[in-house]
Amino acid sequence: MKAGRWLVALSILTLALVIHERRASAAGCWISATSVAFGSYDGVSPSDVTSTGSVHYWCWGKIGTRAVYLSKGAAPTNNPRQMVFGANRLNYNLYLDAARSRIWGDPTPYSYVVDTTENNPDVTLTVYGAIPFGQDVASGTYSDNITVTILF
Repeated sequence: MKAGRWLVALSILTLALVIHERRASAAGCWISATSVAFGSYDGVSPSDVTSTGSVHYWCWGKIGTRAVYLSKGAAPTNNPRQMVFGANRLNYNLYLDAARSRIWGDPTPYSYVVDTTENNPDVTLTVYGAIPFGQDVASGTYSDNITVTILF
């Protein structure tokens, strides 16, 4: 394994936004997000590196179910996702729960579903992230971009 520490910077959920509507209406959503920033990763550490971020949205004009999806980013699947540094890849994932047992991705069953009876709910969702320990990767700044999609 390569010795030393390196910076792993994961910039997700920022400025990457796709909004889908089920039908034409006066309904809409406003959405913003904070990044999951892991900081330094040490490949010889016996522990995963964890962090959190958030998705905040406010929708109007439609009462009912809303689903929030997170894209695969640079990876071909939701499990694992991969940050990149040149040709190098570092596995990680994003989760729906603090126990990091339910992957948050796209599509169902990986989505966060909110059923609302309010016309203008203001919702903040936590994104839980983890980089599994023991990965032998080159030193560098790894990143990924995730698109947030809200279906309402």
